[in-house]
Amino acid sequence: MDETIDIMNSEEEKNKELMELYNKSFKELQEGDIVGGEIVHIDRDREFALVDIGYKTEGVIPIKEFVNKEGEVTIKVGDKIEALLIQKDEEKDVIVLSKEKARQRKSWNMIEDAFKNNGTIKGYIKARTKGGFFVDIDGVQAFLPGSQLDFRPVKNWDTFIGTEHEFMVIKLDKYKKNIVLSRKAVLEQQKETMRKETMERLKEGAILEGKIKSITDYGLFVDLGGIDGLVHITDISWGRITNPINLYKPGDEVKVKVLKFDKEKDRISLGIKQLTPDPWTDAEKKYPIGAKVKAKVTGLKDYGAFVELEPGVEGLIHISEMSWTKKIRHPSQMVEVDDIVEVVVLDINVPKRRIALGLRQVKPNPWDIVEEKYPVGTILKGKVRSVTDFGVFVGVEEGIDGLVHISDISWSK
Repeated sequence: MDETIDIMNSEEEKNKELMELYNKSFKELQEGDIVGGEIVHIDRDREFALVDIGYKTEGVIPIKEFVNKEGEVTIKVGDKIEALLIQKDEEKDVIVLSKEKARQRKSWNMIEDAFKNNGTIKGYIKARTKGGFFVDIDGVQAFLPGSQLDFRPVKNWDTFIGTEHEFMVIKLDKYKKNIVLSRKAVLEQQKETMRKETMERLKEGAILEGKIKSITDYGLFVDLGGIDGLVHITDISWGRITNPINLYKPGDEVKVKVLKFDKEKDRISLGIKQLTPDPWTDAEKKYPIGAKVKAKVTGLKDYGAFVELEPGVEGLIHISEMSWTKKIRHPSQMVEVDDIVEVVVLDINVPKRRIALGLRQVKPNPWDIVEEKYPVGTILKGKVRSVTDFGVFVGVEEGIDGLVHISDISWSK
C-alpha cells in the first residue's frame, strides 16, 4: 500500500516538473511588450484574428486594425506582424494584442530619439488647425505651428496639406502627449549645410549652378545653395536688356560665373554673359569699314538711331547720315524701333565699343550723278515744287530741286 502511494507521489512530482519545464519553454511575456507573431486564423464573424506569438496561448487582435480606407481587410493567414501586448490573463487564457499601439509605441520611441539627439523625423501634414497643422507621425499626432512651416513667408498654407516632410521635434511632453514640430528648423539646417558646401567652391572665376530666387529691375538674385548672389542687369547679356523679367522667372535654373566675392560683406557678384565670348573681340574683322550689314533699330534719339548688329554689338546712325537729300529733323522720319535696316560701316572703335553707321551710304549719292546725267544745256521737264520772290524751284530728281531764277524765266518780262 505504501509502495502504491509512493509511486503516485513520484508521478505527481514528475508531472509537476514536466509542467514547469513546459512553461519555461515559452518566453516570458509582460504587458507592454512588443512581440512578433504570425496570423494563424481570421474570424470575420467575431472580427478578430489569432496570432501565434510563440507562447502557450495565442494572441487575439481586432480585425479593424487591418482595415484600409476602402474597408478591405489587408491581412491573411501566414502574415507576419508586430503587436503590443496590452492584456495578459493566464487564468482565462487570454492575450490581447494591438498592432496600432505597437506602431504608436515605436513612433514615440523614434520621436523621443529625434528630440534627444536633435535629429529629424518624417511626418504627414494631415489638416489645418488654429495656428498651424496637425501632423501624423506614423500613428502619433503632433502639432506644427504656422511660424515653423518655412523660413520664408508662405502665401497658401493649404498647399502643404497631404504632403510629407522632415521635421525637428522642438518640444516634447510624453505624459501630456504634446509634440511640437518645426519644418523651418530642418530647412535652416539644410541651408546652412549647403552654404558651407557652396563656400568651399566659391571663388572668383568659378562657374556654378543656381536657381533664380527673385527678379528686380536691376538684376537677378540667384540662390547658389544656402547663399545668394546678384547678376546685375549689365552682366546678364552682351546685348541690350530693358527688364530681366522678360528673359527669366523665379525658379529658373541658371549657370553663372563668379565675378567678385567679398567674404567680409558676404556679397557675391555674378555674371551670365561672361560664360560666352565678348562679341567685340572680333568685331573689327566682322564689320570692316565700308561693309554693308543688316541691323535692328533698338532706340531713337534726337541725334540719331541706335541699331543692333548682333547681341552685344550696337552702332549709331547719326541723323546726318540718314539721307543725301532730305532735311531730317528726327530719326523717326526715316526709321522706327524694331525696323530691320541695311547700313554701311563708316567707322569702328573697338576699345570704346563704338561703330558709326550710315543709312544713306547704302545708295549712291544722287549729287554725284546729276552732273553726268544733266550736263549744261540739257532740256528737261520738272514739276514746280515752290515759288519764291527770287524764282521757282523745280524738281529734277527725287530729293533734288533746281532753281529757275526770276531773271531766267522770260526774255521779255
